[in-house]
Amino acid sequence: MIQEWLLGFQQWSQEILGAWGYLGVFIVSFIGNATIMLPLPSILAVFLAGAFLNPWVVGLTAGLGAAIGELTGYLIGRGGRKVAEKKQHKWLKRTKHLIKKRGIFPVLVVFAATPLPDDAAGIVAGLLNYDWRKFLLASFIGKSVMNICVAWAGFYGSAWVLGYFGL
Repeated sequence: MIQEWLLGFQQWSQEILGAWGYLGVFIVSFIGNATIMLPLPSILAVFLAGAFLNPWVVGLTAGLGAAIGELTGYLIGRGGRKVAEKKQHKWLKRTKHLIKKRGIFPVLVVFAATPLPDDAAGIVAGLLNYDWRKFLLASFIGKSVMNICVAWAGFYGSAWVLGYFGL
């Protein structure tokens, strides 16, 4: 059932890309990253879009859509803050102290730019009442770096992939 749903999402994203171009990249990346703890294959759409659109613009557009989509995790953290303060008061206090001392911005960028669980990082940032604009900027930087790399991989590698599968 989940495989069918993922295949359906992938087919839908290809239709959106073909019809709407860069706006389609934004929409697919937004939806793919707005899901919490259930990764949708929006990165494949970025790879495909990089093959026929400008990879720099694809990466930045996908990065913006993905960063805005990641706000769902942040908002869940903000919404659960009151509950967490009652049940995990010591943990939150220690984590806030550590973040004030060391900073969380570079950690958020790394989580967004790699396969690390950035949904969890967003929830923690929301729980800690981290500034949403800084969270959005860190997510945008990390997601853009990752998506630019994937779009360029699509630009250079799509012919090889299609040839490998005999298409």
